[in-house]
Amino acid sequence: MLENKTIAVIGVGPGLGGEVATGAVRDGANVVIAARTEAKLIELADQLDPSGARVHPCRIDVADPDAGQTLVEAATDRFGGIDALVQVAAVDSVMGGVLGTDLDAFESTYRVNVAGPLRIIQAVAPVMEQGGGGSVVLIGSQSAHLAQILQTAYAASKGAMESAMVHLAAELGPLGIRVNTVIPTWMWGPPVQAYVQWQAGERDVPEDDIKAEIMSRMVLDRIPADEDVAEAALFFCSDRARSITGQSLMVNAGEIMG
Repeated sequence: MLENKTIAVIGVGPGLGGEVATGAVRDGANVVIAARTEAKLIELADQLDPSGARVHPCRIDVADPDAGQTLVEAATDRFGGIDALVQVAAVDSVMGGVLGTDLDAFESTYRVNVAGPLRIIQAVAPVMEQGGGGSVVLIGSQSAHLAQILQTAYAASKGAMESAMVHLAAELGPLGIRVNTVIPTWMWGPPVQAYVQWQAGERDVPEDDIKAEIMSRMVLDRIPADEDVAEAALFFCSDRARSITGQSLMVNAGEIMG
């Protein structure tokens, strides 16, 4: 469903970003994969498309003010433009709430999770407009809606981008650019697997007990996988979502409904 489109995926690694890139290649797109570590990008590009014809690695740091321009130049030089942008890259390194926390760390989280994506969108939007329109897909977080564990800095940054999405959709809609957000809960992939293993060791309980706690509010009784969230993002990239903008879609196995 993505044939003849060029998709840029920001924040490609072993989790969600990698699954988005994998699905985009499967669905026929040309894909620019972007992250901070060039060697890993090159390795993944070789895995996704050994021919090198449809996947292009682009090393950027979202916190770098020039990241958007670097991405645009790489995509236009290699594939002629950008039809969709999936913004996955984010940091979640400040655990806890406000009390007793160094608020400078909050500012660092905002630079990466809010200012960084906005700069990239600012650079990409003119290219999408020249190409007749496009799609921006933001990856939110259910932590902005539900305080299961205290991660105030990350949750606030994701909430800020979800609010910004509405205004971006209004601003960019006349240019033919749609802006939507996919909001995952816990995603069964490397980060959550590591968390489950850590908590099981810390509390000396079976890993299944930790997984059961996570799933306790999920009516489908399963933890969504990285690829489940990726499929929602790819739908928003496609023409099947051509009349959808300014929307947030939760992929959470029914943990929050309505």
